[in-house]
Amino acid sequence: MRTYGQYCPIARAAEIFAERWTPLIVRNIHAGCGTYSEILGGAPGLSHTVLTQRLRHLTRAGIIQVQPRTSGSGAGYRLTDAGRDLWPVLSALGAWGEQWVELRDEHTNPRFLLWTWSTVYLAHPNLPDRRVVVRFELTDQPAEDRRIWLIVNPTHAEVCTKAPGFDDDLVVETSAITLTRWHTNQIEWADAVRAQKINITGSRALAQMLPTWNLRASPPSSDGPPGRSTRGPAEATPLRGPR
Repeated sequence: MRTYGQYCPIARAAEIFAERWTPLIVRNIHAGCGTYSEILGGAPGLSHTVLTQRLRHLTRAGIIQVQPRTSGSGAGYRLTDAGRDLWPVLSALGAWGEQWVELRDEHTNPRFLLWTWSTVYLAHPNLPDRRVVVRFELTDQPAEDRRIWLIVNPTHAEVCTKAPGFDDDLVVETSAITLTRWHTNQIEWADAVRAQKINITGSRALAQMLPTWNLRASPPSSDGPPGRSTRGPAEATPLRGPR
């Protein structure tokens, strides 16, 4: 591993934590991603090669621990005490980014947003008593990325990038930037609907319930992100960004 050659603890910590993708990998594991595919699903654009390298590096550094899975093949990943102590660092980094880094179109990957909705910001007490299939039509995305499904069940939610084989209960036509601004509390759902920035087809009752299934972004706390879940995106269609 290359080092800065300095005794400074900031330099020593940066050697481990400041590599590209490393903070996001630690964030995903902290949010409940316990398998390779779940970690990858929450980081669109991260390649298999880089993820493997970063996991190996974090293991050697004592940030994560690899555990055999009790069922199935592969390994599980969990944070060590040193890894869990990085959450205040991530929290502070997030607060700084919220204040000083402008949200632009290139920051609005809809697959990542729906992944966070289904795994971190899912409002479990408000979920419907049956499966509800929501198809998002994202008008500002390339044709191949324009259609994404959120499948909401009474106990969990999943995201699919291919037709899940169920009838759509709701169709939401909007832009990724509008969806992101709502998710980050910059606009209200009702205001976006009135302005026709969000258009919904389907059951009126379900349409009214839909935004209540999202806890929406709240300031990070020392305990970690809200609504943490151990579930990742749908195994059948893992959310992987372009390589």
